[in-house]
Amino acid sequence: MDKLRVIQWTTGKVGKLSLRGIIDDPRLELVGVYAYSEEKAGTDAGPLCGRPDTGVLATTDIDALIALDADTVLYTPFMADLDHVVRLLESGLDVISTNLFLNVGGIAGESKDKLAAACEQGGSSLYITGINPGWINTMVTAMTAVCRDVQKVTIVESADVSVYESAETWQALGVGLPEVTPEVADLAKFGFTTFADSVQRMAVALGFEIDDMEFVVDHQTASETVDLGWLTIEKDTIAAIRGGWNAMVKGKTVIESRVAWYLTPKLNGDWVFDDDHYKIAIQGEPEVHTRIRFVPPKHWGNHEWDTMTAMPAVNAALNVAAAPAGILGLGDVGLPCAPVGVWFDKG
Repeated sequence: MDKLRVIQWTTGKVGKLSLRGIIDDPRLELVGVYAYSEEKAGTDAGPLCGRPDTGVLATTDIDALIALDADTVLYTPFMADLDHVVRLLESGLDVISTNLFLNVGGIAGESKDKLAAACEQGGSSLYITGINPGWINTMVTAMTAVCRDVQKVTIVESADVSVYESAETWQALGVGLPEVTPEVADLAKFGFTTFADSVQRMAVALGFEIDDMEFVVDHQTASETVDLGWLTIEKDTIAAIRGGWNAMVKGKTVIESRVAWYLTPKLNGDWVFDDDHYKIAIQGEPEVHTRIRFVPPKHWGNHEWDTMTAMPAVNAALNVAAAPAGILGLGDVGLPCAPVGVWFDKG
């Protein structure tokens, strides 16, 4: 089988992990790397992601990358550039993105029209796996296949986020404040937009026509001062957040998404956190209850957890290549998987 020729677009926290995934996947051939900064231009792709030299050098030259006659772009920047993606799609390149395009209005309105037109012109596909959650929605949607009736789908995520060393991220969500202000509540709603996107993608795949999306959020304060090394949370200030979305059809919640993020378990109140990262409940016939726990290897650093964002995009490459042109949903791509058999054969 001919290898799929792939370009990695940016090498930040997620991008360096998807770049590593491309290099490690025997079905894929890395042919180009887009560098956001001039400092990385000319650097071999391997050292950019902790791998040996590959002979592929990062570049800021978009025309040169398009001229490589690649098949697919793994698109992982922190902020989306709509013009860049339109150029890639118009040239015939499939784009698989962890970015949700929220800074350009999401996949909606004028942005969606431009992307759809670019796909049509290039005979290409755009598939968004997402940041977080960017995998669980695919799995839970597929799990409904055992049911003859489904009334409601619930996903609850629980995560110790003290490993995510970004004081600005958590302070924007109210961490460190004595109480939630209206401004912080609004920022929390925006911060949970990725979960709304996940719910909406599930709804499309399951055939629901959503009438309304209801946002809920709550906060909890620390019972003692906690020093994380990169952030100090004073006693009786916010240290945990719990919230999410209800997708409504005719006044009834049909998809419920919740997340509980905590920077310390030492909290005022009675919140209880689970070691399982996901608890899933499908209310139907039969009911389905599932728990998922990720167990990292001992050598993982904090940002290795972004592997769960990067790899669903890498492993979707062949599925996207086989899908029809256009903006793809969960049902178009099916169930991507890792090249386990090939890895096994290689020992």
